[in-house]
Amino acid sequence: MNIVQIIPGSGGSFYCGNCLRDSKYVVALREQGHQVIKIPMYLPIFADEHDIAEIPVFYGAVSIYLKQLYPFLRKSPEWVDRLLNSKPLLKMAASMAGSTNAKGLEEMTVSMLLGENGQQKDELERLVDWMEEHCKPDIVHISNALLLGLAHRIKERLNVPIVCSLQDEDVWVDAMQPAFQEQIWKLMSEKAKDVDLFIAVSKYFSDVMQQRMNLPIEKIHGLYLGVDPFDYDFIQPLQKQRNIGYISRMCHENGLDILVDAFIQLKKKTGFDDVKLILTGGFTGSDEKYIKAIRKKLSKEELDGEVEFAEDFEGDGRQKFFNKVSVIAVPVRNGEAFGMYLLEAMASGVPVVQPALGAFPEIINISGGGIVYQPNTPESLCDALAGLLSDPKKLSTLSLNARKGVETNFNIHDHAKEMIDVYQKILA
Repeated sequence: MNIVQIIPGSGGSFYCGNCLRDSKYVVALREQGHQVIKIPMYLPIFADEHDIAEIPVFYGAVSIYLKQLYPFLRKSPEWVDRLLNSKPLLKMAASMAGSTNAKGLEEMTVSMLLGENGQQKDELERLVDWMEEHCKPDIVHISNALLLGLAHRIKERLNVPIVCSLQDEDVWVDAMQPAFQEQIWKLMSEKAKDVDLFIAVSKYFSDVMQQRMNLPIEKIHGLYLGVDPFDYDFIQPLQKQRNIGYISRMCHENGLDILVDAFIQLKKKTGFDDVKLILTGGFTGSDEKYIKAIRKKLSKEELDGEVEFAEDFEGDGRQKFFNKVSVIAVPVRNGEAFGMYLLEAMASGVPVVQPALGAFPEIINISGGGIVYQPNTPESLCDALAGLLSDPKKLSTLSLNARKGVETNFNIHDHAKEMIDVYQKILA
């Protein structure tokens, strides 16, 4: 089967769960003998473009943003587009403020959803031309519903079924100006008619998107995220120092400050002198002021030496991080549709401590590899961490459950087979 995966990239500036989700599925599908092509949009998918170096980045973030802002640039010569879409410039843009944030991109999001009737119609034709020449797919899988403006033209010209994943679209839309939110949800609902099936990453998020997009339940198929557990070193927490880890984009929305405040409270308790905090996941320019304030707070509490900011969060750097921590917590303020880092941590034998929000309770209940707490405050998180770090037997049990839970319920090879079954039923 020839499959095309269209994936919006992050440029490698921060830990992107959606990029990892799609890329890991591509690898698993290829291992089953299928031909799969990843097509990046907006930004390169990772800092190291190891398997798609020859594939252009479509809808380059710099080019489409400037053309949306300055209409006269839409008639610029081709060499200007090539310059703006060059991978070095896109990678630089990924590290800057705004390129991966919803606020300020409302009009462009609307235009993208309008597809061939939007301002990016020429880029849409360029994408479909390239797919027609280089791919000849049997099926096209779009990474999220914010890209639904692509679906009609792809289906019209290539005559192929369209599948679309659902994960955290609400996070993007709800961060926008209220005046645009209703319009965007309505557009996404209208464009859903061009999709043959939606893939929701959790039961929680299936329910959310069914309501938000007015989707019929029969048009949504639930399929959890997965990883290959044998890609990760399993080390019991009792063989490591009692370090607490955080792995995600370091920003306010993901609750880094909640964890830092919880850690400060923990260090004031008796019996936690040895515990350190290790933070990784990267950030963009818009997060720099926030991180600076966190560093200042840690310095004021004289905890600079107790906190490590690990810069490398890709490949070997990510595994080294998991090898150093006994537990992770990513206290996302509004919860998430899933959270790829949960599986990566649990496959490494690292229990997770998450707020009882979004899909976190669902995933932890299925895996048995962590605990939830509520409300999502530093005080509650501190108590949860203190209780777990003070109970070696429970920490060890959760670690074993975590690894087994991933092997049994979140194994990407099992999910890839299920995905192929879904594709084949659509094609039939």
